[in-house]
Amino acid sequence: MTTSSDVVRTAQVLGRPFSVGNLTVPNRIVMAPLTRYFSPEGVPGHDVAQYYARRAAADVGLIITEGTLVHHPSSGSSDRVPRFWGEEALAGWRSVVSAVHQAGGRIIPQLWHVGSTRTEGTGPVSTAPPVGPSGLALDGLPNGVALSTADIDDVIGAFASAAAAAQELGFDGLELHGAHGYLVDQFLWERTNRRTDSYGGALASRVRFAADLVAAVRASVAPGFPVFFRLSQWKSGQYEARLADTPTELEAILAPLAEAGVDVFHASTRRYWIPEFEGSDLNLAGWTKKLTGKASVTVGSVGLDKEFAGPDGRPDRSAVTGISELLDRAERDEFDLVAVGRALIADPEWARKALAGRLGDAEPYDAALLETLR
Repeated sequence: MTTSSDVVRTAQVLGRPFSVGNLTVPNRIVMAPLTRYFSPEGVPGHDVAQYYARRAAADVGLIITEGTLVHHPSSGSSDRVPRFWGEEALAGWRSVVSAVHQAGGRIIPQLWHVGSTRTEGTGPVSTAPPVGPSGLALDGLPNGVALSTADIDDVIGAFASAAAAAQELGFDGLELHGAHGYLVDQFLWERTNRRTDSYGGALASRVRFAADLVAAVRASVAPGFPVFFRLSQWKSGQYEARLADTPTELEAILAPLAEAGVDVFHASTRRYWIPEFEGSDLNLAGWTKKLTGKASVTVGSVGLDKEFAGPDGRPDRSAVTGISELLDRAERDEFDLVAVGRALIADPEWARKALAGRLGDAEPYDAALLETLR
């Protein structure tokens, strides 16, 4: 549980403002992107706007929206996931931005393409097959089709167009989803990228798609408009997967992305306190910051005292816990921002309670809450 000394430390450490580009946030607490399936036909409505605004009004420093689909036939697997194209959907997002800003918050969208994890026939264009670097699912078995170089250009163009739209709509920056086994990550991972052209093979070539995408996005927005990039070692259902077994390998992935224009790396782990490599206590966000010199976001079970799913895969009730180790790491500037996911679904006022040293009053997470948008 939170100790009395943590009350002062939380305000001093997590309560510090943070700036990158033209974005300044009042504290280090970020709402992590979590898909909610509450946008019929891909259009975020008033309930979505108020969902985010409630967190903004309760002292979340920065909101990263749930993943939003870029304009490509195979980008998503559900028409209840918000999209980032079309007049109606973009008008919905403009209302979301307005509600968050009126509540005093800052917000960036996460731009997303699911790649070969798409379930054929359930997305925005039901006849479109899944696509990926090599037409392989995360288990390495065939699924969908491999992108041609012309297709790759189209996908990159869709991300760049979405980035330009994000700026025009008044968002405070954007995040590219390059984690969890989705399209960008599929190019990075040797199991799903078996290409023999300049986008596959050695690690330097597997990074090219992500770097080209970042460069195109960077060129489509103003220099001060921050670009975040989410990365992970693990994939959905492939929790032991690794892109990099050493810091040197990780640097080979991150350096081209930083050079291409990433301002902040969002390092997704399932438990933020787990060291990433032997011989150091640094987690993935810590190593990312050390290797690139760029700001980083840590995430992974913040505010939970157990995994959010049991060993049998069934939903598991989780209670809030103390954040002493998180504060220790943040105080050492191991990372710059702290993303909170399920704890903020459970309690819209989690950030306010954390900053006031009142985590004992926070409402516990339960998977049943995913059925509501409160």
